[in-house]
Amino acid sequence: MGSQRRLHLFDVDGTLIRGSAAAVEISRQLGVSAEIDELERQFLQLGLAPDEFAVRARELWSELTTQQVDAAFAGAPWLAGIREVWAEIRAQGDYCAVISLGPGFFVERLLDWGAHAAHGSRWPGLPFTEPIDRAGILNPSAKVEIAGRLCTEFGVGLADCVAFGDSMSDAEVFRVVDTAVAVNADHHLAGLATHTYTGGDLREAYALVRSAGA
Repeated sequence: MGSQRRLHLFDVDGTLIRGSAAAVEISRQLGVSAEIDELERQFLQLGLAPDEFAVRARELWSELTTQQVDAAFAGAPWLAGIREVWAEIRAQGDYCAVISLGPGFFVERLLDWGAHAAHGSRWPGLPFTEPIDRAGILNPSAKVEIAGRLCTEFGVGLADCVAFGDSMSDAEVFRVVDTAVAVNADHHLAGLATHTYTGGDLREAYALVRSAGA
């Protein structure tokens, strides 16, 4: 593994949250699960742009409260062992960061779990009084840009990054890092991953990287 520090990059939707997403968990709190499922389908299958997804989700979430976001975060089906993995990464002098297309007000809560950085799409504050600023909504290319900025901040190169992801929004990042772990992934990452993991424990996915000495 050498002395070079590494930056571990984690997606949230479908990766750290198994089989679900921030938008799905938030919508469950508001009773609009069917509506968000349709938006998710359009995003995954029909190419709905992330900023348009956000605009439509904002309409569904017009009455969203901080308390409901608290409940959505607490009730999400997180992988086991996230805090433990991030504590181990920190203990060995490496870095861990989260980059997600999901709302920043949800994603940034992962800082309390031990991430060095957490980047999500920029949404208006709660309760909503302003519309979505489309320029603040991340897309897959923005994930690569943020990864580059984090590399500069932490003094590492993309060759020293390990990416964990599950879907098409992670493909661009997988292409630019040396080590990539597909976690409960769909077909969009076929052929792009260094390692593949299916299961419910991030400690097991992280062990693939650690045991490989990648």
